[in-house]
Amino acid sequence: MAEISFDDFLKVDIRVGTVTHAEPYPEARKPALKLWVDFGAEIGERKTSAQITAHYDPGVLIGKQVLAVVNFPPRQIGKFRSEVLVLGLPDATGEIVLIGPDERVPNGGRMH
Repeated sequence: MAEISFDDFLKVDIRVGTVTHAEPYPEARKPALKLWVDFGAEIGERKTSAQITAHYDPGVLIGKQVLAVVNFPPRQIGKFRSEVLVLGLPDATGEIVLIGPDERVPNGGRMH
């Protein structure tokens, strides 16, 4: 495992946001969902696609707080422009489980 400096870590801007809208993304090569996430007044709402269909249906994601990298450049995923990278961890079978705070926190808070 390569070590990085604390300054390198600070370059990655990880913020908390609340999912405001979610829908299937049937055009994606692998099963995915489209998400719209509110990161508060400073950043606003950003969208992303995520391969999280094994554990999540669109309806259960509304109101869920998630962590995401907000300072990657936008990326075109098929016909959808992904503006952030939501973060998750693989379960025992490799399917992604989203990570977020245990308690409600203000949108836009930066991970320390």
